[in-house]
Amino acid sequence: TAAQFSLCHFTNFLFLSSLSGLTHESHRKDVEQVYLRCSEGSIEWMYPTGALIVNLRPNTSPASYKRLTVCIKPFKDSAGANIYLEKTGELKLLVRDGDRSPSKVYCFGYDQGGLFIEATPQQDISRKITGFQYELMNKGIASDLHTVSAPCRPCSDTEVLLAVCTSDFVIRGSIQDVTNQAEEQESIIHVGVNKLYRQKSKVFQLTGESGNWRGQIKTLLECGVKPGDGDFLFTGRMHFGEARLGCAPRFKDFQRMYKEAKDKGLNPCEIGPD
Repeated sequence: TAAQFSLCHFTNFLFLSSLSGLTHESHRKDVEQVYLRCSEGSIEWMYPTGALIVNLRPNTSPASYKRLTVCIKPFKDSAGANIYLEKTGELKLLVRDGDRSPSKVYCFGYDQGGLFIEATPQQDISRKITGFQYELMNKGIASDLHTVSAPCRPCSDTEVLLAVCTSDFVIRGSIQDVTNQAEEQESIIHVGVNKLYRQKSKVFQLTGESGNWRGQIKTLLECGVKPGDGDFLFTGRMHFGEARLGCAPRFKDFQRMYKEAKDKGLNPCEIGPD
């Protein structure tokens, strides 16, 4: 889509002086509307008072809206407001003020409603900032990123070949180390890159004087990834600036799949597998 790589960053500043500092009492019922046409970005509401309605209007055909999923990831120190999903006047709490779930991502169908952010009562709002990143994506991609079964189960040959063509990054590399983050229920795979086929963002970079390419890929802790010998073909998606693991067959298995499909003329795209 036209808005696939566009970014929005909205910051709202509201300064109200009083003897006790910043306060929202006199503006408690103010409601401001914001319209964003980007497919990803961030919102930062400083000193929140009243309410903020966020209308996401991507530069795509309205007919495609039903196939979109919205995901939001609150900033680590976000505070001062509750975030609701709103549709036809009904509110469903999405993120409660003060929820400190690390790296928690909240997703919902675009057609389920919009975002309604309401400031919570505060005597002093001078240190309160409510903020989050957001992304709009195809429902299938969002499902793969946020369900255990998809990233953990082995991909079929067809899925691997398609992933090579459609992923945000495709590399040949080895697992140097794995860092498990129990609190976040995630694992960080430290990858040494032998060949970089494609990357959407500069996640994999040259490091040190040795000239080796390295990078990190995240996946669910439940997948149980461990360091091991041999090369893999790593594919996946960028999600809130992080590389998320998709299909990752052993490289020798990918070579077999690729050759068999090429011999039959069934390769969805070309990528020198050697």
